Amino acid sequence: MQAILDEMIDRVVRHADRPTPIVPRLRMRVRDCPSDHGAATIYVPMVCLVLQGVKQVMIGDQVLRYDPASYFVSSLDLPGRGHVVEASAERPFISVSLALDMEKVAALLPHLPPPADDPARTFATGPVTSRLLDPWRRLLHLLDEPEDAPVLAPLLEREIMYRLLREPAGLALRQLVSADSRLSRIRRVMGWLRRHYNRQLSIEELADMAGMSTASFHRHFRMATGTSPLQFQKNVRLQQARVQLLAGENAACVGHAVGYESLSQFSREYARMFGAPPVRDARRVSARLGFAEARA
Repeated sequence: MQAILDEMIDRVVRHADRPTPIVPRLRMRVRDCPSDHGAATIYVPMVCLVLQGVKQVMIGDQVLRYDPASYFVSSLDLPGRGHVVEASAERPFISVSLALDMEKVAALLPHLPPPADDPARTFATGPVTSRLLDPWRRLLHLLDEPEDAPVLAPLLEREIMYRLLREPAGLALRQLVSADSRLSRIRRVMGWLRRHYNRQLSIEELADMAGMSTASFHRHFRMATGTSPLQFQKNVRLQQARVQLLAGENAACVGHAVGYESLSQFSREYARMFGAPPVRDARRVSARLGFAEARA
């Protein structure tokens, strides 16, 4: 399997600094040093392979570490933290990821046995197998044969999703697109929380939404997301606050808009998540990304 990894690494290194319009959902990353510890981010539905190096992800209170022997899959938009643990100029961190099209995932379900409706996390790691690695190798091969990509890339993406659904870590994907599994009901509540992040939280209301008792809802929500509904909503609020601050909005107005009555509490929780108070963080990120400095 190392020979396949070496072949994939060679292609990623040659193409990582170029856009990949021939495979729009494909992302490649090369980094020659460890990243900041615990950088807050949103993990969209995706599968990621580390070809060289080590990465660590924290979602809620769950910590996952993966390397060339394992892959990471996320099946929902989940707030979390991640950082590259092992990388150097001699052996850079190299990864490839593929954003998942959930409609195409659902289209594959008739070809698979129905999933058991057991609690499952919406993120996981699993062992890399030769059956999973081979379509990835052929997908990256298209970077050198772009004329074949319009026909072959969708087929290879479908094969990657199919192989993933056959793996234990793909159970959450299968439950999410099943009409009335517990996980699909948790997904609907998560969608509601993302749309109404600034509203006061009622666990009873959310449990009713999911058609569960309060205790069952809380247990299944934590199993799926690694965190409580309250913490999930807080993470979404703070991520939204960061977006608004980077757009140049006033920090006090942003805190109120995302649901905080106390500016000091907003500043304290924001700094805990992003490592600096709102205005200072916005200026730091804006400078890094080349945006105009956020207004105080």
